[in-house]
Amino acid sequence: MADLMRVQSGARGDARSDALSYAQKHLYYPVSAYEMDHGEGVYLYDTDGNAYLDCASGTFNLSLGYGHPEVVKTMREQVERLVHTTSSFQTAPVNELVRRLIEVTPQNLTKVHLKVSGGSTANEGAVKMAQVATGRRDVVTLFRSHHGQTMMTTTMSGESFRKAPFPHLMPGVLQVPDPYCLRCFYRQAGPDSCGMLCVERINDFLDHASSGSVACVVVEPVSGSGGNIVPPDGYLPALRALCDERGIVLIFDEIQTGIGRVGRMFAAEHYGVRPDILTTAKGLGGSGAQIAAIVADERMSGLSADHHSFTYGGNVLAAAAAATTLDVIGRPGFLENVREVGAHIMERLRALAARHPAVVDVRGLGLMIGIEIGDDRGRPHSERAQTLARRGMEHGLILRTSRYGRGNVIKIRPPLILTRAEADLLCDRVEALFAAEAAA
Repeated sequence: MADLMRVQSGARGDARSDALSYAQKHLYYPVSAYEMDHGEGVYLYDTDGNAYLDCASGTFNLSLGYGHPEVVKTMREQVERLVHTTSSFQTAPVNELVRRLIEVTPQNLTKVHLKVSGGSTANEGAVKMAQVATGRRDVVTLFRSHHGQTMMTTTMSGESFRKAPFPHLMPGVLQVPDPYCLRCFYRQAGPDSCGMLCVERINDFLDHASSGSVACVVVEPVSGSGGNIVPPDGYLPALRALCDERGIVLIFDEIQTGIGRVGRMFAAEHYGVRPDILTTAKGLGGSGAQIAAIVADERMSGLSADHHSFTYGGNVLAAAAAATTLDVIGRPGFLENVREVGAHIMERLRALAARHPAVVDVRGLGLMIGIEIGDDRGRPHSERAQTLARRGMEHGLILRTSRYGRGNVIKIRPPLILTRAEADLLCDRVEALFAAEAAA
């Protein structure tokens, strides 16, 4: 019997190996050697039973972790009733999600557009809304921004590597420097003495580098792929004032910062700034449901449905999951825990930075934290960051880095359900990872 079990186990192993080889040959995108089997809470388990603390929340989508029981229950019950129908009809899950989104977004935002399938199409739709509302065309974004991967949002996003393969991009996109105080574009000493040049000089870009027809500024309140850059106090209020002065629509891309990630339901609340349009996706699905939304001021409601409407946008099943997700995150104490656990992780990582020369900076809000990696002189060292992230798997950590694996910032963004004990385990493993790197 024991010999038979070994033979069967070996056969299963051979089958998995064959399947992996087939996938590596035929899937359009690269696949790692790890095959995952199931998830629970903040952990993802591979087919050999190894558990990994997911510091990437399934590409930042799993705000409530793997298999949250309330979200799973909602989805199971909804599957038995109705999975999808045309948006010509009302459904209770979609109506409830609309109500909840209006409740948790800034008070000036009163229109919800759900016919978008993900963050890219939400951001593209927000720009279309701004263009229709203003009659203008240009879009202003930041150097290190990431707004999506449709052709429009590829053009809108910063970083030359995103655009290099494509001969024809959308005209009328203007990029300006980030509020990256550690490596200030204007070589200023700090926000207390710089006069907020990263906002003030946008006027020069508008006057001299735009077409003169600027519809909107699109900004991530904390950069996602661009390096977890947290703007200094006053930056977003100053940007709001500039947009008001020039009649420009201000769009907050909260695809990554929203749904509690920064310790508030949205970063707009943290900064006390009301955008004209806010986009959300990723963590809105709670445990992986695909859902996105644009929430806009009444003045932005001129875009007709036939100009931006996608088949699976506002899917009934995903809407039900999203409404439950908002209920869970909105409960007393939930976001307070996100802030407290995030602050505890930041404190421990900053203590690590004092001991380890590879750590140049630790920054973040809530559970959106970045560890900037440098060489011994503090210069950006992306290869070192990639090596550390890759070796994280050996320490039971799933880590992602900035700029789609090209950057020097390791991103710490576990599910928002992370407990204090799990936060300490996360930090223990990060410390062991850096200790091994130092000893290598």
